[in-house]
Amino acid sequence: MEDKLVLFNPSTLKKLLKKRPAESKFGEHIKMLTDISNIYEDIKSLDVDYVILGVPEDVGVFANYGKSGTSTAWDATIKILLNIQANTFTHADRVLVLGHLNFDSLLKKLSLLDQNHPKDVIKARKMVSKIDAEVSDIIYKIVKAGKKPIIIGGGHNNAYGNLKGTSLALNARVNVVNFDAHTDFRKEEGRHSGNGFKYAYSEGFLRKYFIFGLHENYTSMDVFKTLDNLKNIAYNTFESLFIRKEVKFKAEMSKALHHVSDHPFGIEIDCDAIQNIPSSAMTPTGFSVNDTRRFVSYFGKDPNATYLHICEAAPTPETESQVGKLITYLITDFLRANAH
Repeated sequence: MEDKLVLFNPSTLKKLLKKRPAESKFGEHIKMLTDISNIYEDIKSLDVDYVILGVPEDVGVFANYGKSGTSTAWDATIKILLNIQANTFTHADRVLVLGHLNFDSLLKKLSLLDQNHPKDVIKARKMVSKIDAEVSDIIYKIVKAGKKPIIIGGGHNNAYGNLKGTSLALNARVNVVNFDAHTDFRKEEGRHSGNGFKYAYSEGFLRKYFIFGLHENYTSMDVFKTLDNLKNIAYNTFESLFIRKEVKFKAEMSKALHHVSDHPFGIEIDCDAIQNIPSSAMTPTGFSVNDTRRFVSYFGKDPNATYLHICEAAPTPETESQVGKLITYLITDFLRANAH
């Protein structure tokens, strides 16, 4: 299955790195792998804490009737990340940039499908299952090797692969905190970006789930009923936090951490939750970028924080560098949060 993984290599690095005299760039200090034949052993033996992986795809978003474009977030991010400063705050030497999963053949097939045809949507949902297998396989190896994956790009369908891979590596169900306008806990109707957590829960990979900042306008009565009936699931809404101000941001973070931190947990960041960020379901109202950074930093500090996933950003050529900068800030906030 590893043929989908394209290793990040020195020649790509050279193309993307913009060196400057008297400056040391992040990309000059990262680790890379040279050989794909024994990924698990190689990652295990490397003296790093974090493994960065790109998942450039928008099949899951398409299969959920969303707007495509999430396949470009990885390229937008890696260009920026490599060129930030390497200093005592950025911890580049603790990072392996592994590379990305290549789904070009699936994306080619996807480009021939039409969201208005139910049969095409069913085809796309089958394709998501193929992506699930690849994502869970590589996440399994990274977590089993004792490192923390940082997964960039793609739709929120990949939460399923993250949770399955982590759960199998740890041989236990895992918890998750999801910073999101939506629950992604919709019914099991074939895989797409709106039901990754539901599948992971039903299949026994997800144990406890906290959804942070749900939008009341975009959560169905059915979904609210499902959530309210499951004691392992808790949530707050964006409106209760920032519009009606019934609860406080810091106190809610502490409550969410309490809900998930008794076991290894994942941090899921859906860019749909951040105000005015180009994403598959861009919102005019939502968390600020600084709220999001505080969130990543706060949860990243916990020793049980096992992975970080930043998804659903859909940059255009005009917004590419802004989105790349945003995601880079979130990555480095996570690196700083539990730096040794």
